[in-house]
Amino acid sequence: MAGFVGRQLRRFANTVRWSLDGWRAAWASEQSVRQWTIVNILSAGFAVWLPLTAGERGLILALGLLVLAFELANTAIEALVDHILPDISPVAKKAKDCGSAAVALAALAGGAAWAMVLIRVWQG
Repeated sequence: MAGFVGRQLRRFANTVRWSLDGWRAAWASEQSVRQWTIVNILSAGFAVWLPLTAGERGLILALGLLVLAFELANTAIEALVDHILPDISPVAKKAKDCGSAAVALAALAGGAAWAMVLIRVWQG
């Protein structure tokens, strides 16, 4: 049992390290990751400052993190496509455009949540 727990802890530590490596790589190379991070920090600040319910705050924060997750996935798709297909091709364009569309849809979901929350706050 102790060996199993030790292996799982090492695996978890590796997962954390690899995730941080991915974040650092995306942060260093992708302006959109930095921009969405700033938007999320501002959004989280407003979510804490405004009189929102715990559920509303949770929704806003979760959707913001999902936008970042989609942006990271899009960054991974773009890097892989650029590596495999360095020349412009319809397949590469489709993969990149679909990744971008996924980020846009996640962002629209976050915007829709904010709109509904703000309507409720303003109506009292």
